[in-house]
Amino acid sequence: MRPWIRRLTLGALATAALLATAGAGAVWMGHRKMDRQISTPSSAPWAVPSSAEALARGAYLYASRGCADCHGKDGGGKVFIQDGDSLLVKAPNISPGTGSVAARYTPQDWTRLLRHGVKPNGRPAFIMPSEDYARWTQEDLAALVAHVRQLPPVAGEGLVAKLPPPMVGAYGVGLIQDAAEKIAARPAPPSQPVPASVSVEHGAYVAQMCAGCHGPELKGGRIPGGPPDWPAAAALSGPQSVISRYPDAASFQQMLKSGRRPDGSAIQVMPFESLRELNDVDAQALHLYLKQL
Repeated sequence: MRPWIRRLTLGALATAALLATAGAGAVWMGHRKMDRQISTPSSAPWAVPSSAEALARGAYLYASRGCADCHGKDGGGKVFIQDGDSLLVKAPNISPGTGSVAARYTPQDWTRLLRHGVKPNGRPAFIMPSEDYARWTQEDLAALVAHVRQLPPVAGEGLVAKLPPPMVGAYGVGLIQDAAEKIAARPAPPSQPVPASVSVEHGAYVAQMCAGCHGPELKGGRIPGGPPDWPAAAALSGPQSVISRYPDAASFQQMLKSGRRPDGSAIQVMPFESLRELNDVDAQALHLYLKQL
């Protein structure tokens, strides 16, 4: 073998070994990160409401804010991400039935999960998009919990997550953040109640549901942790915003209901099972808010 060929071969093998070692280290860091313990501020106790008004509000929030897209209408959990044999995520059962992860949640447990992205055992909620709910009003958070608690019991299991090593490694080195990291990076108190009206202020409150995919500033981009074939989330703010395609609230609401752009093409990935449940006031306020960004 010629010397230069030998040197090139040895160099390539050494580089491959280094990359493999680095990759294995990143995966190890990812698993360590998933198992870390996170302290959260103590929260004041609160009572789960039982009024018909609160239960109705909770049912609406559950249906329209993404909960049903992952946990199913019955709360039993369903597969919402799958890419061949390498990637599969099934949300846990949160109904009061057998195998539920939430049946024994206290109000404080719900606060930690939804406000801080931390599970009752102190570990981060890796896939749960708590950043979408962290700034809900206390009334809405309590109403959602009230609805979940009165769901008919169904049998299920905890989170099922089969993640490819590159994804775990990317998480380990900080290329993918969990909800706890995202919330800690942008700490903010819970929202104060505002009248439900077609206003920019109310639209900003509704738009919190968009942060998990479109980013905290709604600038869009690759959805962290999504399968490779998922398209990037569209920009909802800035000069590249797609909202210009929807000059009025009617065209925007039609997109939410149909899952199609004005030209008839289908939009991928968006949680239309929930978005089509937005009432007129919320949908129109959201459109108004996004238009002025």
